[in-house]
Parts: sequence; C-alpha cells; structure tokens
Amino acid sequence: MAHKRFRVIKPEIRILGVDDGVFVPHQEGYALVVGVVFRGGQWLDGVLHTKVEVDGLDATDKIASMILSSPHHKQLRAVFLNGMTFAGFNIVDIKRLSMEIHLPVITVTREKPNLSDIYVALKNLPDCEKRWQIIKSSGEPFEVLANDKKEKIYMQVAGIAKEDAVKILKVTSTRSNIPEPLRVAHLIASGITTT
Repeated sequence: MAHKRFRVIKPEIRILGVDDGVFVPHQEGYALVVGVVFRGGQWLDGVLHTKVEVDGLDATDKIASMILSSPHHKQLRAVFLNGMTFAGFNIVDIKRLSMEIHLPVITVTREKPNLSDIYVALKNLPDCEKRWQIIKSSGEPFEVLANDKKEKIYMQVAGIAKEDAVKILKVTSTRSNIPEPLRVAHLIASGITTT
C-alpha cells in the first residue's frame, strides 16, 4: 500500500485509538482490546471491542476484523495503536493491518522499545522468529516531540508518511502527549476486567 498523503489535516479528522486491557501474563486466556473513535482530539464518536489471545498470533486479524465490521470504518482516516504488542507478545503486523483495513496505522509508545530485550523475551514463545520478523519489518521507532511541553514519544508508521503521522498526532493530542483516542481507549480497556 502506498503512503496515504494528506493535503490538509482537519481538526475533526476521525481517528481510531486501540489499546488492550488487563490480562494475566504468561497464562492461557484472552485480553480485551478496545477501540475508541474520536473526531480530532475533542469528540468521542464510538467504542469498539474484540479479544485477542495472550501471547498469541491473532492480534492483526482480530483488530482488522473489529475495524472492518464497524459502522465507523468508512469515516476513519487513520488508526493509532498503543505500541505493536497486545496481550503480552501478540504482535500486530502494522503493514499488513494497514493493507487489510485500507487505512494508515500509527503506533505510539512513551518509551523507545528495547529491541534486544524484546528478542530475548520472544525466545520463550513459540514462533519466535515469525514474531521477530514482524517487529523488524515494522521499521525503527522514531522520536517525536508530541506537544508544547517537549515530551518525547516514539512512533512507527505504515501506509502514511512520517510527517503526516506527526501532524495527526499533534491535532489529536489535546490533553497529553498521547493522542486522545488512545488515552481514552486505555482508560476504558484498563477499567474493564474479563475473567
């Protein structure tokens, strides 16, 4: 998929933020994944949800299905993910996700991922090399100053130019250095426990 280019980033651009909820690490089970649709960084328009397997390999498929089956899909212009790992090391292939949903995908993390530590942890899981290749193919995280307070965050992108991803980040980060759709998705997902 070619990079989507934005001539203008409107203040009410519709964005989906996706984060996972509480789960028990290293145990069989599922984690709740919540998607929150926002217009810019101001208005909440909808909430989506799915479940992914802890340390599984289904996050890309489940998140794609959640987005494609949503009535909001056609209005969305980009998707923010809280990193590329969900439910432990259930890794989202951001390039494949972007192609499947026909939207740019942008990951956001507060800290730069330590790839050598991640590789060591992956060795404890089945399909270690497959997971590692997904991470490597997603590109090196790049540093961004998210707001006027000069707080650093790190991003990876698929299906969008870096400069456009940064513009969308700045439009949607109205209350912190994290885009509002992601901040609210985190609040909702972490407030719901599943058994």
